[in-house]
Formats: sequence, structure tokens, C-alpha cells
Amino acid sequence: MTSYASSYPTLDFDPAYKQFFEDFYALSDTPDAHDRYVDCFTKDATLIMASRKAVGSEGLLPRPFPFPFPFPFPFPFPFPFPFPFPFPTTSFADCALATCTFDGRWEANSREVIVEILALRRSLWDKVSNRVHRAEQIFPYGANADEVMLYGTVRYTFKAGGEAGVDWAARARLVKEGGDGKVRMRFYQVYLVSILW
Repeated sequence: MTSYASSYPTLDFDPAYKQFFEDFYALSDTPDAHDRYVDCFTKDATLIMASRKAVGSEGLLPRPFPFPFPFPFPFPFPFPFPFPFPFPTTSFADCALATCTFDGRWEANSREVIVEILALRRSLWDKVSNRVHRAEQIFPYGANADEVMLYGTVRYTFKAGGEAGVDWAARARLVKEGGDGKVRMRFYQVYLVSILW
């Protein structure tokens, strides 16, 4: 069984944050834990993985949007009319709003939040059958800090065959949310030499 414990300098650091990192890297190495992985981030979180950037852990996935298109009736509304127009999204409850303009055409309102973190997480498993993270050392920015630097290694097993390993570094900013004080990341940037994309 892989141990996800890390070494820390001798200063006060919230035990809940230590446990968070152990759980987070265990989820990072679990292929089918997409939703639980995304739940480690705040709704407005930023995730930067090497050269790839993702923003947001909740909302609608980006989809092709067929607007504007001609209004199907022979007359336009004489004023902008907000009309809920459902389209395929991540759940049946999701929908977007379209607005009918003066000339009888529909325009999409930019009301959706793009769930890029989930899409990025899924893509990280496209070519990999197994991965093992080790966050060797974690350095808080001071006593009881909520921001840290990390150093670690990761080893990949590829679906096409073969293995590879790289060193990585990261910066993370943590918060506690809700009545239960659940730990999540608001910002997470990983620095590594990409071998996956």
C-alpha cells in the first residue's frame, strides 16, 4: 500500500491540511475518482498543470452553442425577451439562457461557468493506466500558513506500454469551507516537465 505521508519543517501546520494532502494525492492516483478529485477544489479554483490551465470546479461543461439562428416565427418580438433554452450539459438540471433580439434572432447569454478542472482531470488519464504520486516534502509559508510549496515525484504506467517518472514542484493555497470546515484548494499550480501532452 502506497504511503502518502510527507515531511514538513518544524513549525506549526494545521493537521487538517496535512491530512488533505495525503487524501488528495491518493485520489490523484485513483482512476475513477474524478468527482472526488474535483471536490478537493473550491468552485472558483484555479488549477495549472504544467502548461495547461483550468478554472472552476462547478458549472457547465463547454458545448457547441448553435446561436444566433433565425427565429422560427414570421415576426420578431418587439423587445428583448429572456427565454430559458435547455441544451445538453453535465446534468438534466443544467440549462442556458438565450435572448431574442429586436431583429428576431437568438443570442446566447454568457451565463455558464465552465468546468475545466473536471475536463483536465479526465484528460490526465487518457494515456495512463496507473500513476503513483509521492509528495516528499511540503513547505508551509510560515507557522499556521494556508499556502505551501511542495516537492515530489510521480511515476506513470502508460496504456501503450512502458513506464516513466518525473520530479515535480507545486504551489497550493488552501481554505476551509462550510460549517464542517472542509479543506479545499483555491489555487494549485504544478511545475513539471510534461511527458503526457
